[in-house]
Amino acid sequence: MNAEDALPRRNVAILTAAQAILGAQLPAIFVIAGLAGQSLAANPCFATLPISLLMLGSMLAAQPLSGFMQRYGRRAGFWAGTAAGAAGAAIAAAGLYLGSFPVLLLGSLCSGVFMSSLGFYRFAAADTASEAFRPKAISYVLAGGLASAVIGPQLTKFTADAYVVPFFGTYLGIIVLNLVGAALFLGLRIPRPPVPEKDAPAGRTRIELLKTPIIGVAIICAMVSYALMNLMMTSTPLAVVGCGFSRDAAADIVTGHVLAMYGPSFFTGHLIARFGAARIVSVGLCLIAGAGLVALSGVELGNFYIALILLGLGWNFGFIGATSMLSSAHAAAERGRVQGLNDFLVFGCVTLASLASGGLMNCAGGSAVEGWTAVNLAMLPLLALAGSALIWLRFRPNPA
Repeated sequence: MNAEDALPRRNVAILTAAQAILGAQLPAIFVIAGLAGQSLAANPCFATLPISLLMLGSMLAAQPLSGFMQRYGRRAGFWAGTAAGAAGAAIAAAGLYLGSFPVLLLGSLCSGVFMSSLGFYRFAAADTASEAFRPKAISYVLAGGLASAVIGPQLTKFTADAYVVPFFGTYLGIIVLNLVGAALFLGLRIPRPPVPEKDAPAGRTRIELLKTPIIGVAIICAMVSYALMNLMMTSTPLAVVGCGFSRDAAADIVTGHVLAMYGPSFFTGHLIARFGAARIVSVGLCLIAGAGLVALSGVELGNFYIALILLGLGWNFGFIGATSMLSSAHAAAERGRVQGLNDFLVFGCVTLASLASGGLMNCAGGSAVEGWTAVNLAMLPLLALAGSALIWLRFRPNPA
């Protein structure tokens, strides 16, 4: 390892640990939020609204948080995220204690700020990395999700019924995760972007960035990969329990899914470096399509496991590949603008997907099986959109 690699690798190690510890709250929330919402909402069609508010909070925070980090640095932005995560969990716990669905939703909205900050860990890993190390740095940080895949659902198992109010203990555990994880950022060393001179080029506008072919296609593929993963995962606990299986079975399926999301990250960067980001994204979309086919073929426990594992693998290749495409297509002065725009659009699409998930699952048929079928059929148009965008990028006329 050369001397110039020492700082990037140190930052990657810290961000990987943060992904593991702090990121564990998201699988925990995904396991319990829909079930908690189902217990409090007057209309079952709104059961997954807490997850939708989580995504909405992430979408709304993306651009302000990106600008905040551009001005004050990554560490300040990540501390703001952990503070929001702890506050959101405390508010959600209060909502459960009071039996108030609106208060639970407010807590989810605040937790979305944390989710937005978590999304910037992958970009922070690329900040100090060389061009050759960049895709590996991104994938190594996301590999920290392997630990979060175990910690989050297991936290749910041990704490969901620890108090008289179901899931109250889980949200208390999430507060502790944020307090512990915040200390990791003391060791993070990422220089703030230099303040540009008054006469320095400002870079492309957001519209110009979106019109850049590789940036536009990268954002579309990130949107589709993340939205379809969320569409299916959000309704999974409801589908599993609705089909007669236990909450613990739902937690185990989510564990397998999140392990599949992050497990390949140890080698995804190497695959991108060898075969190119666009090809890896294509493989990811095919795996997501395979997840839908397996889910449509039956509602046995094995179908849920296999479908969710394929979904996790597809998200990994699709989302990391799209992030790698994006990170190599903008100048340093455009970093905050393009990253905030990307996450705003990605989590906007994910918010719509989570809203649709609850409606399709609970209101698109007379049974859990019919709802689960509707969820998986809804994946087709977005898969077609992303696939068409990649084909267009590959065969578009050369401007030269």
